[in-house]
Amino acid sequence: MAKASGSGLFNFSPFSSAPSPAPPPATAPAQPDPEKKDDAPAPARVRNDNPRTTSSGFDPEALERGAKALREITASKEAKKAFELMKKQEDTRQTELAAKAAEFKAMQAQSETERQRVIYEEQKKLAQQQAQIKSQMARYEDELARKRMQAENEHHRARNQELVKMQEESSVRQEQARRATEEQIQAQRRQTEREKAEIERETIRVRAMAEAEGRAHEAKLAEDVNKRMLIERANAEREKWVSAINTTFEHIGGGLRAILTDQNKLVVAVGGVTALAAGIYTTREGARVVWGYVDRILGQPSLIRESSRAKYPWSGFFSRGLSSLSRAGQKGTNGKNGQAFGEVILNPALQKRITQLAGATANTKLHQAPFRNMLFYGPPGTGKTMAARELAKKSGLDYALMTGGDVAPLGSQAVTKIHQLFDWAKKSNRGLLLFIDEADAFLCERNKTYMSEAQRSALNALLFRTGDQSKDIVLALATNRPGDLDSAVADRIDEVLEFPLPGEEERYKLLKLYLDKYIAKAGARKPGLFAKLFEKQQQQIEIKGLNDDLIREAAAKTDGFSGREVAKLMASVQAAVYGSENCVLDAGLFREVIDYKVAEHQQRKKLAGTDGSGGD
Repeated sequence: MAKASGSGLFNFSPFSSAPSPAPPPATAPAQPDPEKKDDAPAPARVRNDNPRTTSSGFDPEALERGAKALREITASKEAKKAFELMKKQEDTRQTELAAKAAEFKAMQAQSETERQRVIYEEQKKLAQQQAQIKSQMARYEDELARKRMQAENEHHRARNQELVKMQEESSVRQEQARRATEEQIQAQRRQTEREKAEIERETIRVRAMAEAEGRAHEAKLAEDVNKRMLIERANAEREKWVSAINTTFEHIGGGLRAILTDQNKLVVAVGGVTALAAGIYTTREGARVVWGYVDRILGQPSLIRESSRAKYPWSGFFSRGLSSLSRAGQKGTNGKNGQAFGEVILNPALQKRITQLAGATANTKLHQAPFRNMLFYGPPGTGKTMAARELAKKSGLDYALMTGGDVAPLGSQAVTKIHQLFDWAKKSNRGLLLFIDEADAFLCERNKTYMSEAQRSALNALLFRTGDQSKDIVLALATNRPGDLDSAVADRIDEVLEFPLPGEEERYKLLKLYLDKYIAKAGARKPGLFAKLFEKQQQQIEIKGLNDDLIREAAAKTDGFSGREVAKLMASVQAAVYGSENCVLDAGLFREVIDYKVAEHQQRKKLAGTDGSGGD
């Protein structure tokens, strides 16, 4: 019985809620107490639907069962063992809890280690992915660079093919244009010769009539005086010459008689004459050889047509002094800054560009820096040569002008002349602007079939001398066809300037300039004593009815005229004025010449267009 109670105590927890007992059986209703039948009825009991709780919600049965179990344990003989067993159970439970806590901490440490390992693995994978992405990006960039290089190579190849095709087409067009231009030039030359012949005949006729009238007038005024003076002068001259001839023949006759009669004198005379002739011949030939050597070493090259430098180093002191004085005077008359270009009337933007280039060239020379080479291109007669001359003057350089057409006739001597030209140019202390007009005449493409070997050699010589940037020479090329230049020549050009046809405002300024030059100052005598003594006073032109509105009207009519054509137009006006009776320029004559020259210009353009269309 005790063992059963012990076992029951081992499995029983005094603080656990016992199973709820079965509800008590229903009791019979209480019988009324006969002794209390006179009292008030007892109050009805509140029904408790939950037998485990009281009416107030507290269940006392569990507490009662716990107290009962505690009394049984206390009364039992195995109470001490039960308490020890319960203590052991509690210690075991605490040990299990501590083991579980240690296991939990170990699991937590393992989880932290696993988490660190996972983080390390993730970081390692991330580094590997980044390295892989970088390598992929590098491969992608290399692939892009390779594709870009391939695309650029394809582009350059296509561009080169296109350039070759364009050069071939340009060659064909140039040949056609050259033929058409030659035909046009021949037609214009014939027309010009006819016009020139007519103008010369008219000028000769007018001049002859004027001279005849002047001579007749002078003869009428001083006929008697001139006749008497001529008779007296003729008599005096005749007597003087007769006496001189008689005296000379007397001396010659006496000398010849003395020589012929004396053998020794005859031998001495013959030897003296022979020695004198030999000395004269030797001196002349020696002087010619020496002068040729001096001219070759110190003189100006034969290719130069015009230059601001003197022909020899010791010559030109006075001319240089006068030119410097004239430049100083021009600076005073041209304005405060000296920006005017004299007779060069250009587009304002182009004139500003040339002024900037002149200032840059002057500063380049001042700082001993390499000069920049230039190319001037545009239609004929637009002022390229005059602009180059003024640019050299403004920048303080010497200038030398040559034309490319002079190189071809030199043949095998062209290379030597080119080297002599550059050697001479490098001797300039101020620096020299070498202007080559019609540069395409010998600087054209070297693959041209009609280009001779001598021309190729001359071109190669110029390319050799201009291979590096020079501190002594500014190379300025002028051409009407820049596309004909050799690619190596174009590579040596640093500045390219286009000279277009003058606009209406530029034509107005040109008309005023040449009107003043050819008309207003046509009969003016040059200053100087010798000019006043020996030059004949010309008849001045009288201008009537010309105003700015008429000049602007002429500027509007002369659309398409170059600067040279405007100058020739005003020269034609001058010739028409000299062909008139009273040497007066009025509005009617001015309009007549302008309309005639404009119609002639339109006819030339029409012929050029017809020739060009036929050539195509």
